[in-house]
This record gives sequence, structure tokens and C-alpha cells, in this order.
Amino acid sequence: MKRLAVLAVGVLALCAIGLADNPLLINGAGATFPYPIYSKWFDVYHTKNANIQFNYQSVGSGAGIKQVTEGTVDFGASDGPMNDDQLKAYQDKHGSGILHFPTVLGAAVPTYNIAGVTGSLNFTSEALAGIFLGKITKWNDPAIAGANKGVNLPAADIVVVHRSDGSGTTYIWTDYLSKVSDEWKSKVSKGTSVNWPVGLGGKGNEGVTGLIKQTPNSIGYVELIYAIQNNIPYGSVKNSAGTFVKADLASVTAAAAGAAKDMPDDFRVSITNAAGKTAYPISSFTWLLIPEKIQDAGKREAIKGFLKWMVSDGQNSVEALSYAKLPKEVAEKEKKAINKVQ
Repeated sequence: MKRLAVLAVGVLALCAIGLADNPLLINGAGATFPYPIYSKWFDVYHTKNANIQFNYQSVGSGAGIKQVTEGTVDFGASDGPMNDDQLKAYQDKHGSGILHFPTVLGAAVPTYNIAGVTGSLNFTSEALAGIFLGKITKWNDPAIAGANKGVNLPAADIVVVHRSDGSGTTYIWTDYLSKVSDEWKSKVSKGTSVNWPVGLGGKGNEGVTGLIKQTPNSIGYVELIYAIQNNIPYGSVKNSAGTFVKADLASVTAAAAGAAKDMPDDFRVSITNAAGKTAYPISSFTWLLIPEKIQDAGKREAIKGFLKWMVSDGQNSVEALSYAKLPKEVAEKEKKAINKVQ
């Protein structure tokens, strides 16, 4: 009996080694906006669960929606919730739905490269809409200079930089502009991809950041962490209460305050141009897109386990990377929604 017990222990040990060497691989793709925190989360979760490994490709929200709909990945990720047409396309293809799980809150910020200007500029909604519509073309235009008294802005041409790929950061940016500018709403509208009136295109938050760093007199939009990590200036934006607010943990959290109390059951919500004196106006949740039906039982339980960890322990590491935590009401609502994954 003793020899059998020793043999059984040995077999179990070999199985454990095998699982660690060949972990269950879960593939995902999508948003670049939350990539820094997702990368950290997936590494930490694998350390805690050696038999589970996540492979996430930071390819943009549009590609994430496309790949999860086509079934080439186990989950997607997007900074803009899937619209009704996209949800229907998924339902038609798979015979079941897809669920949105908010993960963190972040901000899209206006960042720029202007010789001699290193501080934080102020931008009104009129100025941002005018710049990205191609109607405001000089840095010393009164629409910009008027909000930046004492700043020596050059009479240089503005070089607009935007995303070239399907992007949730673009969705957040254009969702905001559509709310504050009727002209933008009618001419361009909102989406992960839009027909830009002007500008150069960069792929991913990384590509836009790189273009801005190497292009004099440029302006673009990136997720807050990319501006901070690359040490490039980013501006304050005038919110709906008339206050110029710079994106940080407190101002992004303030933007979510109203939505947290009235979060819809499907978690699809916009918090751009939120009410509140301290709210940063270009803030957003970002979402994991999880199929409602997952045939592979191993992957299903692994994904559900990760989601439970993400809305609890995982939230403790988000602020170090300049994301805001999920409001408690939202996290609690998500814990219940995880049970919808079957």
C-alpha cells in the first residue's frame, strides 16, 4: 500500500508539472487602451494559476470585436461597447449573445508636441472639435490662445494625429466630440473608425504616441497611461460644468459617479461629458467581451475564475498604472453577471 501511495503522489506531481509546462491557453484580442493593465493582470494571474495562461493581442477595439465575432479568439476587448448591429451579428453567427464586463476606467487625453511649450494647455470643446475638423489650423488661433493666457503659442500649422486602426480610444474621443459639437456629430459622428477630415494616422495608442513625439507642432489623443509613460505633455479639458480639468484618478472616478448608480444590466454605458465640477469629460469604462456560451468547459471555468479575480483582487493594482478602479456598485453587479457565462 505504501508503494502505491508513493506512486500515486508521484503521478500527481508529474501531472502538476505537465499542467505548468502546458497550461490551458486562452486567447484574446482588442483594445490597446487597457493593454498595460491587462498585460500585468494576465501575468499575475498566471503566477497564481500556473495551469492557466492568457495570450492577449493589443490590436485595437475594432479588431477585437471582429475577431471575437468570427470566433478566432476566446474573448475580445473594447473601449467602446458593441452596438446593436454588432451584437446581432454575433447572435446570428453563434446562436447566443456576448456579455460586456467593465474592467477599469481610463481617459483619452489631448497630447501635443509644441516647441517651447512644456506645460499643460487648456482646451475647450470648441477648440478640440475645431482642430479635429480642420477648421482651426494655427496654434495661436484665438480659440486656443484665449484659454491659455500667458502661454507663448507659435503661429505654426497644427498637425493632427489620429488612429488609423479600429480603435476604442477613437470611439471615446469621437463620442465626446459628438456630444459637444453638432457639426462634428453631423459630419463625422462617433465610432471605432471614422472618416477623419484631416490628419495623420498612427496604429494603436503606441503608434499615435510615437507620431506625436517625432512630429513638431502635432496634437493627438491617447490613453492617459501612454502620455504618462512616454513623458509627453497632455492638456486639461473644459467639462460640462465649465471647469478645466486634467485627467487623473480622481477626475476619472468623478466622471463615473453618476453611471455607477444607474448602470444598465448589459453594462453598455457612456460617461463622456459627464456632469460634475470635478469630472474629466473624456473618460470611459473599458470592457472585456465574453461569449455567453463557451463550449470548452475548461476555458469557461478559467475565464469565469479570472473575471471574479479581476473585479476583486485585480482592482488593487490598477491605480499604479493610472487607471481608476471600478466603482463598488459596478463590481458587485458584475460578480452576479459572471454567472450568465454558461
